[in-house]
Amino acid sequence: MPKMKTHKGAKKRFSITGSGKVKRMKAFKSHILTKKTSKRKRRLRQSTTIGTNGEAKNIKRLLQA
Repeated sequence: MPKMKTHKGAKKRFSITGSGKVKRMKAFKSHILTKKTSKRKRRLRQSTTIGTNGEAKNIKRLLQA
């Protein structure tokens, strides 16, 4: 059986923390920024984690090299 390849799209969007959680950046920060408040744009700069639900499991599978 061939080796599993890393999903390049997922590699660019997600990373794994030291404790094994999946880290991602928040959405809605790319354009139409004039109507968004400074506070909202500042919050969107922060990264967040995807917990231990099924979605995180799927992402980890995509990131396995």
